[in-house]
Amino acid sequence: MTRADDVGFGVYVHWPFCAQKCPYCDFNSHVRFGGIDEPRFLSAFLRELNSTADRIGPRTVSSIFFGGGTPSLMQPGTVAAILDRIASLWSVAPDAEITLEANPGSVEAGRFRGYRAAGVNRVSLGVQSLRDDILKSLGRIHSVAEAKAAIEIARRTFDRFSFDLIYARPQQAVAQWREELSEALDIAGKHLSLYQLTIEPDTPFAKLHASGKLVVPDDDTAFALYDLTHELTSAAGLAPYEISNYAAPGEESRHNLLYWRYGEYAGIGPGAHGRLVVDATRRATSTERNPEKWAERVEATGNGIIDDVPLSRADEADEMLLMGLRLAEGLDLDRLARRAGGPPSQAALDSLTQQGLIEPIPGTRRIRASGSGRFILNEIVLRLALSLQGAGNAPAASAATAELPPAAE
Repeated sequence: MTRADDVGFGVYVHWPFCAQKCPYCDFNSHVRFGGIDEPRFLSAFLRELNSTADRIGPRTVSSIFFGGGTPSLMQPGTVAAILDRIASLWSVAPDAEITLEANPGSVEAGRFRGYRAAGVNRVSLGVQSLRDDILKSLGRIHSVAEAKAAIEIARRTFDRFSFDLIYARPQQAVAQWREELSEALDIAGKHLSLYQLTIEPDTPFAKLHASGKLVVPDDDTAFALYDLTHELTSAAGLAPYEISNYAAPGEESRHNLLYWRYGEYAGIGPGAHGRLVVDATRRATSTERNPEKWAERVEATGNGIIDDVPLSRADEADEMLLMGLRLAEGLDLDRLARRAGGPPSQAALDSLTQQGLIEPIPGTRRIRASGSGRFILNEIVLRLALSLQGAGNAPAASAATAELPPAAE
């Protein structure tokens, strides 16, 4: 990847600890009832940041994201120390977006003021539902009242905030979602993340689903719920800038956009993924997932990296397709061609367009997945990847690129 092709550089910091593991979650999160040695983990975060900066050299940081896990379990002083170290290692853009994820049950006004004083300028709240019975079924430990209180604290403390909800839940009817989403839009800021429930492998929900004890809505109902989501958010002035994310103009998550526009980012912390350009080669990195083993590795070697893979043209094209097609702004075909060594074949583009799965954006060299195409995005990526001229015609989602970072909110 050439530096001229950059769309920004971000830092993702993964805090892996939660108060309780949710049954649908496959993120790298861990419960430690015996307490957490926060000073030890802070020291490891700082050392891994040092190691990363030594490796990649100067960058200008456009976004920083604290994800998890539950980063709002961190002390504000820990967040401040990490931000100070990032600023000492790289230039931080004056308008850099600095986001911290929070669960409503761990939100306190004083702690939020501490995060703001540390430099955080945006928070993302994991609300998930505005119905107490649904929160219980999702394994959440906060109540609707706590969620609404957290939203109000976020509104008073930060200029920018977001929260997320899960829909297409078991037995959820369209009318129920209309009522709940309308209520959410009444208290929302300028950004919402609205995710359809996904049954992830090796989770308690996956076992329940396999046994027939958890039944998600069928495809027709899921599509109707998706259409309704677009209808209500658009009416409220929140445009769908990505499959699951809605924002007022200019209020999009910049860190999310960095991922989807295929920028460069460092992954810091247990189980974090990164995409780093080293000696003009884009590399996929991932770190040890177990928090204590990660800390031991960092203490011994300076970083927790366990995978560090150079990406081929085909790998980069696969990832760029998978990420860029999610966006309402679409994927730049000329930029893809520079990465892959050639564009997708016109026959493949025409076929997918005629089937109503992709949409050329008028007046541009961009394409995006259509409403129906977003439900079979992997199939679209596969067909376009196989048609690429110059990328080696490798299938999409090769072993090197199978794991991409989860979207931040």
